[in-house]
Amino acid sequence: LHRRPLAAPAQRAGGGGAPKAGIPGVGAIIAVASGKGGVGKSTTSVNLALALQANGLKVGLLDADIYGPSMPRLLKISGRPQQIEGRLIRPMENYGLKVMSMGFLVDEEVAMIWRGPMIQSALLQMLREVAWGELDVLVVDMPPGTGDAQLTMAQQVPLAGAVIVSTPQDLALVDARKGLAMFRKVEVPVLGIVENMSYFVAPDTGRRYDIFGHGGARKEAERIGVPFLGEVPLTMGIRETSDAGTPLVASEPDGEVARVYRDIAARVWGEVTAARQDKSRAMPSIVFE
Repeated sequence: LHRRPLAAPAQRAGGGGAPKAGIPGVGAIIAVASGKGGVGKSTTSVNLALALQANGLKVGLLDADIYGPSMPRLLKISGRPQQIEGRLIRPMENYGLKVMSMGFLVDEEVAMIWRGPMIQSALLQMLREVAWGELDVLVVDMPPGTGDAQLTMAQQVPLAGAVIVSTPQDLALVDARKGLAMFRKVEVPVLGIVENMSYFVAPDTGRRYDIFGHGGARKEAERIGVPFLGEVPLTMGIRETSDAGTPLVASEPDGEVARVYRDIAARVWGEVTAARQDKSRAMPSIVFE
């Protein structure tokens, strides 16, 4: 990434300040977030992006996890992005997705020991100095938690909304609530909650096991008044295809789990579309006679 002066101070939560600058050609930006690590957020991000694409949209994917980028492995992409005209770089591609990640710019074993301002600058460059082209939606795989990267995205990027990923148990839900509260505080719409690792069906017996409990994310969504987007089971296939860089929505598009992701993607896009319509209806029209 290029070294350049740091971006202007973030717009304050709650209103004021200059409008957030969008990305030319990108219709909507959706953040996929979680309150803690280990809940399958990156796997959800990849399969959600592929499901949105399977549903007929042009999709890009930004890996905003500077410290632990996982998209190169999850999508089996190697090599370095090429610089084209001006300061722009061309995103990497696989499975029809345009992808950008810090993992393409540094070796996998290099520790990114960066402070907040460096993360902020890197994120904004990966958003605005990449030749994304014409996209209906850019999915952003956020790092876990509520730190500098999350605030940069929430305060300086016009997010269409955020999808929160959690597992069913109380400990994960406690942290998910923090992510929900952060997005609400900076006035980013919460598009809904996905319950990942919702249940396990034994492949030999077909018996279902609620390893982490079940239904906690649905109850939380109802409690706080946001949409519940769906339940993703814990399966060997998701783990194996993620490790192999062949996500299930791409490798087994007619399978049951791919259908679950496509249904979630349809609900997410429905929430984005509804929010746009509400916003347009709220705009006053001026008639000259």
